[in-house]
Amino acid sequence: MNFKETLDTLPPADHLRGLDIVDAQGAVIHHIPAAPGKMGSLRVYHALAERFAGALTPESVAQGLIWFAEHVPDAQAHPGAHPNIDLLLKPEAATAGWRLVTLPA
Repeated sequence: MNFKETLDTLPPADHLRGLDIVDAQGAVIHHIPAAPGKMGSLRVYHALAERFAGALTPESVAQGLIWFAEHVPDAQAHPGAHPNIDLLLKPEAATAGWRLVTLPA
């Protein structure tokens, strides 16, 4: 499936004002706002938080990259162009104990 088709299968995130990725010490290392141009990423990360109990693990990182679909090769070719994918591509993303924290509206 491509990214748009995948989004159609994921739960909505309209009830969120954003999502924080926090490190093992609880510091926010990345934030995804509920804003135009970010809602697709917010839906992916929200679905990961629901499916994997808020944990970034090897399995959740792999699933996130599958859901981002055709955007992953572009992110790899253009670091910085897709910061929400770049985060999943970091080697430490799957093993650093990072958590996904949804922020209700």
